[in-house]
Amino acid sequence: MLTLTRRPTRMLDDVFYGWPFGQEPDGTLTASWTPAVDVFEDKDHVRIAVEVPGVNPDDIKISLEQNTLTISGEKKQVSEEKTERVHRYERTYGSFTRRFTLPSTVDADKIEAKAEHGVLSLTIPKAEKAKPRSIAINVG
Repeated sequence: MLTLTRRPTRMLDDVFYGWPFGQEPDGTLTASWTPAVDVFEDKDHVRIAVEVPGVNPDDIKISLEQNTLTISGEKKQVSEEKTERVHRYERTYGSFTRRFTLPSTVDADKIEAKAEHGVLSLTIPKAEKAKPRSIAINVG
């Protein structure tokens, strides 16, 4: 009976061995990963904060096409120390892509991006027509 329960497990292990990891030509293991994102909104802006620790800002690409904002890049594995053995790799490396559909209420031409302390911050101003405004009431 135990053999019957182990067989499907072994079959799945064989099919998914190494997933979601891939192997680069130099033997480096990589994995696709998804950085955590926070999205904030106030009356004047939408702000997106993307956690990208260890990612060089030069390795990040931000593009906008038909109201779709795409943030992509790669976290490269850097061998910190040359040793005979590696006992554990837990950090994730590889490429990532995040996409966001921007509302029509933002001014996409004025997006600003800033990287600091492993966080990429995008500030997207709202269009003037989308900002809340007060309407005075005329009496009389």
